[in-house]
Amino acid sequence: MRIEMISEHADPMAAVGGTDAGGQNVHVAALAVALARRGHDVVVHTRRHDPDLPPSVSLAPGATVEYVPAGPAVPLPRDELLGHMPAFAAHLARRWAARPPDVAHAHFWMSGVAALGAARDVPVTQTFHALGVVKRRWQGAADTSPPERIATEREIGHGADAVIATCADEVAELRAMGVPEEGVTVVPCGVDLDRFRPARPVTGRAGTCRVLSIGRLVPRKGVDTVIAALKELAGEVPGVELVIAGGSPGDEEWLRLRSLAAARGLSGRVRLVGSVGREEVPALMRSADVVVSVPWYEPFGMVPLEAMACGVPVVASAVGGHLDTVAGCGLLVPPRDPAALAGALRDLFASPGRRRAMGEAGVRRTRESYGWPSVAGRTEAVYRAAVAARRGRLAVSGG
Repeated sequence: MRIEMISEHADPMAAVGGTDAGGQNVHVAALAVALARRGHDVVVHTRRHDPDLPPSVSLAPGATVEYVPAGPAVPLPRDELLGHMPAFAAHLARRWAARPPDVAHAHFWMSGVAALGAARDVPVTQTFHALGVVKRRWQGAADTSPPERIATEREIGHGADAVIATCADEVAELRAMGVPEEGVTVVPCGVDLDRFRPARPVTGRAGTCRVLSIGRLVPRKGVDTVIAALKELAGEVPGVELVIAGGSPGDEEWLRLRSLAAARGLSGRVRLVGSVGREEVPALMRSADVVVSVPWYEPFGMVPLEAMACGVPVVASAVGGHLDTVAGCGLLVPPRDPAALAGALRDLFASPGRRRAMGEAGVRRTRESYGWPSVAGRTEAVYRAAVAARRGRLAVSGG
């Protein structure tokens, strides 16, 4: 198949060479490569954000990234990109008029705007990665999304030939939005099992109980909850420490977390190490006794999955994709509940055998269900169903 993906703000090349790529960058890059390895011709369209970028670049054999001129060729906050989607769509329409792909796959809602604006007779599959209604529920007035986001996502859900949800919780959210459930299929995000795998030594330290929090440093990720939980543990678990990976010194959230740690007398137990390159992440995860991920909400959650693949026990908030990935082989706690998190960590540090069993269970689950070859195969099946459904509708209509 000729597959063209649209990832308007998340450049998949950032997942290859960058040190602070987000989950969507990683997902799009890995899925494109895995589909190319299945013999497909894959092109990913992302917005040109640097004037020195070439028109296209190879991601892997069979997978190419093309940079679309849509707005100024400078980095822009994603919440400011909606006005540039007509130009993005016009670029795609010109390309597809000359050589239409078999299927288009839009990642994030604004990519869906561009894809559906250009599609004509091209079947469109949509992955939202995050839903505006969930963001608004948790962030309220702090939500910087364009005001039309929620209504537009509902329109995309109706207009796309297929919708891929990354977890069961997202299916429920889409159903509540009025998106037809028969057009929604769950295909999770994946994990690179060659990179994220158990290895010895698991800890690489002596005499310290290490908790790791890794990811973007924004308030909704709940890292302040981890600091508050550590305060409860500090007098009970000798040598317990928290490593926070993400962000950069001087960032607003970085400074806030450092101040919180100092105010709680934890400066010697909390280390903010900044952003970590993708190649360094597996070793950092394996250095931890427990990986903690307790965001207020989480569309899927790559960090727990990667830690599980490394054989490291996970404590996560009972939200979003964590309900699918972590339940049954890790511990789930309510979001924004330091006491519950401290209790879960206390129990794990008191039981090395339980930590070991959880780590082994995480490895089994990721290898059974979350390798990229499996995820690519399930995604391909959705594409083929969308193409067949589009052909069936055209046949009925006489088009």
